[in-house]
Amino acid sequence: MPDTALTTPLILVAGSANLDFVVRAAHIPAPGETVLGRDFQTFPGGKGANQAVACARAGRAQTAMLAAFGADDFANPLKASLTQAGVSLYEVISNQSTGTAFICVSEEGENAITVAPGANEDLLPVHWQLLPKDQAFSHLLMQLETPVATVLAFAQASRSRGAKVVLNAAPARTLPHELLNVIDLLIVNEGELATLAGTEGSLQEQLQRMAVQGISTVIVTLGAQGCLALHQGQFLQQAAFQIDVVDTTAAGDTFCGALVASLSQSADLPTAMKTACAASALACTRLGAQSSIPTRAEVTAFLASHPA
Repeated sequence: MPDTALTTPLILVAGSANLDFVVRAAHIPAPGETVLGRDFQTFPGGKGANQAVACARAGRAQTAMLAAFGADDFANPLKASLTQAGVSLYEVISNQSTGTAFICVSEEGENAITVAPGANEDLLPVHWQLLPKDQAFSHLLMQLETPVATVLAFAQASRSRGAKVVLNAAPARTLPHELLNVIDLLIVNEGELATLAGTEGSLQEQLQRMAVQGISTVIVTLGAQGCLALHQGQFLQQAAFQIDVVDTTAAGDTFCGALVASLSQSADLPTAMKTACAASALACTRLGAQSSIPTRAEVTAFLASHPA
């Protein structure tokens, strides 16, 4: 359970939930190569579920999640992990199997991931009706492991409730202008930014091209270099924290969840970026997806010992 009582207001995460099958190996296989692995474990994962857990655990924010599951045993550890983190769950039951991901983690902590979406494909626009009509929330956080039509419909519906729309545009794909027009905060890595803004020019120029499309705040995560934001015409940068990397799985999801949780509690963007980078750094020191996400108390202690 969370280390302290959750704070308001409510964050809604709509997106994917996957059971991760993780094997560690000396290196990630090249095409056509067979590599003998070592440890094998399963972990609750999926970008949506990871971010919901990070909101509730690393960000200590009251969080709900709307997600689709299969009627199978793979769903059970996913629901249990969300519940234990303090996430309220709105479930869609699909005829497809629960989403799965197959992950190889190298000795350097890098990973290669293949996702079988399964039930995540059956999270549809109509499922917005599962939410109580009088439920207010401060932010809607989404990703791209569910249909784009669903992401667009949820974004438009959340605007009608006065919520801020946050999109982590992962995995990378081009997006319709009508979706970009209803996003308040876009979070991407370098590859995802290049897909949306093109590869020409510097990171700053790529961010500016996204701002021209009407997005007031765009953040690009840079791994060991931290993150860079363009917020209402001003560039903000947060350096990464130095840690010994064990596994980078869910580092980006931890960043997203902790960032949105901080913003929901009235933190300014530089403070939220610093908190998110600290939570993400801690996640990289542990194996697995949701199992690696730190508590808010751990993030606070980490920041106290890493003031720079």
